[in-house]
Amino acid sequence: MTAPRVLVLHGPNLNLLGAREPHVYGVTTLAEIDASLVDHGRALGVEVECFQSNHEGALIDALHGARGRCAGVLFNPGGYTHTSIALRDAVAAIGLPVVEVHLSNTDAREDFRRRSYVAAVCLARVQGFGARGYLLALDGLVAHLGLTTR
Repeated sequence: MTAPRVLVLHGPNLNLLGAREPHVYGVTTLAEIDASLVDHGRALGVEVECFQSNHEGALIDALHGARGRCAGVLFNPGGYTHTSIALRDAVAAIGLPVVEVHLSNTDAREDFRRRSYVAAVCLARVQGFGARGYLLALDGLVAHLGLTTR
């Protein structure tokens, strides 16, 4: 039997993690985050699939593509968090539990970062824990889905 799949979706500029504003986002690279998620998912009994794009339409297509293939989604929309009604609508439309993830605590940053268009249509939000936040979000999503006894 195939393990349930979780899509991890990373938005714009996250491909620059490790080099981009390390005082805000840390020094862990996106490749390191993805590898840790795949390993952690395996330990939890789920298959983790990771995708990053700097393009809003590609993120929407990935969300649409998760329907019928994935049990849930971890989503860091990056800067689109604060601007994209289209991504909000895509999250609402797919009918899957989605956990919003942010490396930094967006509520403690600039005023424009305090509004999330996707939060209202997500299961939960994990922010401010750096790269570890993705692992916490995966734990929460898997527990919500009833896929583990941990």
